[in-house]
Amino acid sequence: MAGELLLERYTGPARGVEAKSTATDLVSEADRVSEEAVKELLARERPDDGLLAEEGSAQTSASGRRWVIDPLDGTVNYLYRFPFWCVSVALEDSEGGAVAVVHEPLRDETFKAERGGGARLNGHEIHVSGEERPERALIATGFSYSAEERIAQAEVVARVLPRFRDIRRAGAAALDLCYVAAGRLDGYYERGLKQWDWAAARLIVSEAGGSVTELPGTPAGLAAASPGLLPALLDAVS
Repeated sequence: MAGELLLERYTGPARGVEAKSTATDLVSEADRVSEEAVKELLARERPDDGLLAEEGSAQTSASGRRWVIDPLDGTVNYLYRFPFWCVSVALEDSEGGAVAVVHEPLRDETFKAERGGGARLNGHEIHVSGEERPERALIATGFSYSAEERIAQAEVVARVLPRFRDIRRAGAAALDLCYVAAGRLDGYYERGLKQWDWAAARLIVSEAGGSVTELPGTPAGLAAASPGLLPALLDAVS
């Protein structure tokens, strides 16, 4: 439903675009419409569950469960018509991530996972690549909207690039992580993430056999890879 609403607006003029944390950190009418659609559905079907969503929707849980939503991960990509964006929805309980869905409307790809039940792409089981050699590993990352933080991130890239096959930066954290889960990337790291950026995709990577760990220090960050590759990635980015 949210994906259909985003597709309807994808080829038309951008509406309701505003800046958030910086002049380059944007939100649009499409983000808000997508979030409202998911919020209304949950209000009907799961009224006692909590809610945390990127564009401000929030509700305290009365059930012990909470939905974490990014209604449009990759807003700048969406506004530029760069084809790498998605909707991310996760259900959390007292044990952490329970259910996860990341939907990429343009390719009609849906990544799903349930705790203890594996990960799937359009119904087919997926697994991380299993790559353990840094020099053969393709790594993804992302960059902050803050100029000061980007300086520090550039220093990390300078350490990562000589050790690994190459780096990709596509601009949607949830999809980057899902690509790790599907073996399209070997690893991923990024600082400056919020919970809605990784809540769903983190579970998908784990259920696909990958290892995921939060990076120490500030700003908050995450790294994910095949289990044998993660130590080398952490050594390069920490």
